[in-house]
Amino acid sequence: MSEFSKAMGVSTSALHMQAARLRLISENIANVDTPGYKRKTAGVKEVQTGFDALLAVQLGDTQIDGRALEKVFDPSHPLADESGHYMGSNVDLIIEIADAQEAQRSYEANLKVFDQTRQMSSSLMDLLRR
Repeated sequence: MSEFSKAMGVSTSALHMQAARLRLISENIANVDTPGYKRKTAGVKEVQTGFDALLAVQLGDTQIDGRALEKVFDPSHPLADESGHYMGSNVDLIIEIADAQEAQRSYEANLKVFDQTRQMSSSLMDLLRR
């Protein structure tokens, strides 16, 4: 396997991982007002693909954030207890937006690496044809 193929493979796995991370973040944002919803997070893990020891990255196992749920005062809410409170979600919209921006920038950087590698490979092929 050529070094160009390896670089493109690693870049492609990172693109898939960042896309999965963005899906998880968007799920958290969609449920920011869902009572009882707990924020989901996932780390990054390296995996070895095939016999050639090519490393790739993928989203790790999904974990539930252990922070306490927000206590919301709204006596008219159907889930409110006798004191007028119910348990909201523990999703912080500011953190989710920052995570989404980081994932987007990482995605764009990996896309540039993929494109640069493709261009270098194409240029090499042109040189070899001469």
